[in-house]
Amino acid sequence: MKFATYTHDKKQFYGIVKQDGIIAISPDFPQYATLRDVIADDALHLLAQAAQDRPITHPHGSFRWDIPVPNPEKIICVGVNFPDRNAEYKDGQAAPPFMSLFIRFARSFVGHDTPLIRPPETPQLDYEGEIAVIIGKGGRRIPQGQALDHIAALTLCNEGTLRDWVRHAKFNVTQGKNWDGSGAMGPWLVPFTHPAQITDVALECRVNGVRRQYDSTARMLFPVARQIEYISTFTTLVPGDIIVTGTPTGAGARLDPPQFLTPGDIIEVEAQGIGLLRNGVIDE
Repeated sequence: MKFATYTHDKKQFYGIVKQDGIIAISPDFPQYATLRDVIADDALHLLAQAAQDRPITHPHGSFRWDIPVPNPEKIICVGVNFPDRNAEYKDGQAAPPFMSLFIRFARSFVGHDTPLIRPPETPQLDYEGEIAVIIGKGGRRIPQGQALDHIAALTLCNEGTLRDWVRHAKFNVTQGKNWDGSGAMGPWLVPFTHPAQITDVALECRVNGVRRQYDSTARMLFPVARQIEYISTFTTLVPGDIIVTGTPTGAGARLDPPQFLTPGDIIEVEAQGIGLLRNGVIDE
C-alpha cells in the first residue's frame, strides 16, 4: 500500500496510490487534515480499508505530487553516513564516533515529478539520493533496541544541496541545504512493518540514466536504529517527524571535474521496496 499527498485544482488531498492514479481518501476523514495527523493517530490502516473496491478519483496527469508529509515538525538529516562518503573528505580520519546532523525545512522540498529549482545566486545545485524514515510513535531517549518500532513509514529523498553555500560559514551547512525547492521527497509513503525494509536495502541515484550513487543501508556508519536513539536523546521525536538517513558516495561535487545539475537534467532516486523518486531541474 502506498499513501500520497497531492494537489488537484488548487486543493490538497491525500489518498492511496494505484497503477492508474490515486484514490482520494481525505474527504472521508475530515478529522485528519494531513497524513501527519493520520500517522499520529496510527490510522494508515483505516485509509487502506476505506480504499477497498474504490475507483480512481484522480488519474495520473491530473494532479501535482506533494511531499508526503507536508507539515512535519522536524526534518533532521544525517550527513557522512557511508564509509566511502567519509573517505571523500581525504582528511585521514576514521569514521567519527557521533553522527553529523542538520535541519531542513519542508519548504526546501518539492514532490515527485516536480523540477528542482536552481537559484540565480549559484550554479552549484547537487543531488543526494537518500531514504527517509517517518516517525510514527514519538518519544524521548528511545533505546536502540526499540527504535524501529517508532517508524511509521518510509519514503525517498533527493537531498539537493547548493555546494558553495554549505561552505559560507565555519560551523554550519544550513544555508546550503534549505533553498526553496532545491530538494525532493516522495513519491509516497510505504508503511514500515519489518526491520528488513531498512536494514539491508539497495539505494541508487541516477542522473540522465547514468548511475552516480549506489550502496546498501547495511553499510551505514550509523544505522537507522542508532539514528533514532541518538536524535531522541536531545529532542523529543513526534509523529510525522522525518529523518533523512544519509547518502552514498558519488555526488556531483565529488566527481573530477565536478558535475552540477543543469536545467533539463533528470534525477532518479530508487530503493528496493520503496519506489522511485524522479525530478527534473529548472532555473528560478
